[in-house]
Amino acid sequence: MVRRPVAWVVAIVLFVEAIGIAALNWFMGVVVDRQDMSLAGLDPHVMSTSSKVGGIVFGLYFALCGVVALLVALRDRAPAGFGRVLLISAAVVHGLLGAFAWGLLGVPQFLFMVVVLALIVLLLMTYDARQRPARTPQDGKGDAGGSPAARPATAPQPVTPPAAPTTP
Repeated sequence: MVRRPVAWVVAIVLFVEAIGIAALNWFMGVVVDRQDMSLAGLDPHVMSTSSKVGGIVFGLYFALCGVVALLVALRDRAPAGFGRVLLISAAVVHGLLGAFAWGLLGVPQFLFMVVVLALIVLLLMTYDARQRPARTPQDGKGDAGGSPAARPATAPQPVTPPAAPTTP
């Protein structure tokens, strides 16, 4: 039974994006190589090779992020350590790519990047809510044990701090 489908969706989207990014950069490298034109004196072979290598690196990066999301989906547990850092970095990359897409490509590409960003953040936040430790009382006395009904009622703490004193 699938309990949290967002992890599966993120994994699938990241795998498709990895293939798409690698294929797009490979195609751009082939186009540059066949045109045999120079841009500001750069060697066309170097430009095509760097485009292909960049596509492979970014494709592997997104595929690795997809593997982390897939492991989260299979284990039904929050990502920890390197996997969490990797997903956070993927969210940051999608935010930056979304900003560039808005200015250079258009609204549909921007919306795609924002949706992927939202999915990654949703993946990180849904598993984080379940993992939070229980709150300890602020008075530092600890838990007296027993049921919550047996504990004495305390006045609720103010949400905002008191106003700062002013000088005359």
